[in-house]
Amino acid sequence: MIRRLADALYANAYILLSATSLFWAGNFVVGRAIHGDVPPIALAWTRWLIATLIILPFALPHVRRDWPVIRANWLILACLGTLGAGLFNSISYYSLNYTTALNALVLQSSGPVLIVLATYILFGDRIRPVQGLGIVISLAGVLAMIARGDPATLTGMSLNKGDIGVLIAMITWAIYAAFLRKRPAIHWLSFIAVTFAVAVLFNTPLVVAEHLSGWQMQPSLQTLLAVGYVSIFPGLLAYIFFNRGVELIGANRAGVFMHLVPLFGSVLAVGLLGETPRLYHLAGIALILAGVTLAVRNS
Repeated sequence: MIRRLADALYANAYILLSATSLFWAGNFVVGRAIHGDVPPIALAWTRWLIATLIILPFALPHVRRDWPVIRANWLILACLGTLGAGLFNSISYYSLNYTTALNALVLQSSGPVLIVLATYILFGDRIRPVQGLGIVISLAGVLAMIARGDPATLTGMSLNKGDIGVLIAMITWAIYAAFLRKRPAIHWLSFIAVTFAVAVLFNTPLVVAEHLSGWQMQPSLQTLLAVGYVSIFPGLLAYIFFNRGVELIGANRAGVFMHLVPLFGSVLAVGLLGETPRLYHLAGIALILAGVTLAVRNS
């Protein structure tokens, strides 16, 4: 019964990608909340080390079986692991030290558009008009929620190095999403394990340099819980779910689900922080859901 339910969920791209956005919403909140206690590279490195240790016992038999294919395709696997896990998360966490959650959410909303551009530039993919309209509508909903119904909030924004870092991180994610079609024909557990291991290796010299510079983790129950969350949910599960979602419906349609991140972030703020729902929340949610529905249609 449980196995059949798990198989059904793993075959449903919409549930997997929606869950991914929920986990990412928490990732932004947690990453910003502990930026003073956990250095960014240490957070990224620890996240991938824990995720690797969790997945390795399950993945090792598949890695052994797939090793000839992994060795023959080491370059694309190294690039995917570096872009999608190593660079993306390290740059994101570093940038959260220098920007606001508002700016980060606005720039994160560029993800679906950047994925469309990446697949077009790299592979010549074209997006259908209805999908483009869906992206625009859902983006409007994101901006309505972030601006809290006041356009002056967005026009008054200014960019700093943290904002530029978030944008660079989103570009690396878009390239990663586009290149997922080039992943070799290996078991998904093998692919995830290799991706995480590459991220650990990529960040190891960086975390050593960060530690020697005096930027060190402040251990506490809060930081341990935060590291555990980002390792299991935005780390392990989100990467499994996003990769599977792209496999099922393609990068362009999967990317639009990133607009659900601020939607879930607002719901979490209302439910966990006691914030009062406003009209702009309802308008933004309606636009996001309508846009995502349009963008993922087959026809």
